[in-house]
Amino acid sequence: MHVFLYEWITGGGLIGEPGPLPPSLLQEGTAMARALAADFAKLPHCRVSLLRDVRLDTLAYPGCDVIDVQSIGEWHEEFDRLAGAADWSLAVAPEFDQILERTTQQIAAAGGRTLNAPQEFTALAANKQLTAERWQHAGVPTPRGVILAEGETSLPIDFTYPAVLKPVDGAGSQDVCLVASHRDEPPPYAWARRLEEFRPGRPASVAALCNEAIVTMLPACTQRLSNDSRLAYLGGALMAEPALAERASLLARRALAALPPARGFVGVDLVLGSDANGDDDVVIEVNPRVTTSYVGLRQAIDQNLAEALLHAVTGEPVKITIRNPHVEFAADGATWVNRR
Repeated sequence: MHVFLYEWITGGGLIGEPGPLPPSLLQEGTAMARALAADFAKLPHCRVSLLRDVRLDTLAYPGCDVIDVQSIGEWHEEFDRLAGAADWSLAVAPEFDQILERTTQQIAAAGGRTLNAPQEFTALAANKQLTAERWQHAGVPTPRGVILAEGETSLPIDFTYPAVLKPVDGAGSQDVCLVASHRDEPPPYAWARRLEEFRPGRPASVAALCNEAIVTMLPACTQRLSNDSRLAYLGGALMAEPALAERASLLARRALAALPPARGFVGVDLVLGSDANGDDDVVIEVNPRVTTSYVGLRQAIDQNLAEALLHAVTGEPVKITIRNPHVEFAADGATWVNRR
């Protein structure tokens, strides 16, 4: 079996852009690419190929074929060649600017088969406002939000504050900020943003392995966010409290059921409120791709997570069992065990 693993920022997605690569996206992208490459490389008779931005020549993927790219033309040539030759391709790319959607379309155009979610799911999930409207229509709890037009910096008076302002198609905590009132002056942004109610509680995420018929939930995780107004993603841990983990998993399953059928690895972000019955719990957004939680989940379960992903997509049975419930992880891919 031949797998083409493409991670956008490490794989040359910005090869035509001068200057340093965005630090937070590079950190999380590197962590996911390394973890996925290692897991696929462990599978019997599996050849793994990756593209690598020539500026990252020290980034190593043991046991994998690595092709350095140094121009846009070379990137297109090698991407199409590998996508067309591989048995499966997996793209890890941000949703903004339709990058993920266009990448999976390019895999298909090259004659490849993707482990990613279908276009309908990806396109909807990439738009946080449309996704929230879909959930509201289906009765899935999610914060109320409104759209701020491109370049708009004035906040509406008739809205509930504090609130979170984020790109409508954002990823990786980019350009997210917490605003206290309509008098705040957020930095200008050239594209549309969603202003949504801030919901206090415990940030959480639940990933799932999906095909069109079956959704297998992975262990629920807590999220660590920065305590400033940026709400930057710092990492997470497996959720230690069984009751909270069940609430998170059930709500994540409801959120996915209200959307078009998914495929592959997807992640659902939530906030669990103070009500013990879950009446304050809300879904925040869905990520139609592998998320950084992969680096922790792979260390916490008995199974090879990349193999489980393949089985889910191809309709084979998937069973997930927890080996170590005390795993914690950081956005840079570091993992450790906390037995407190």
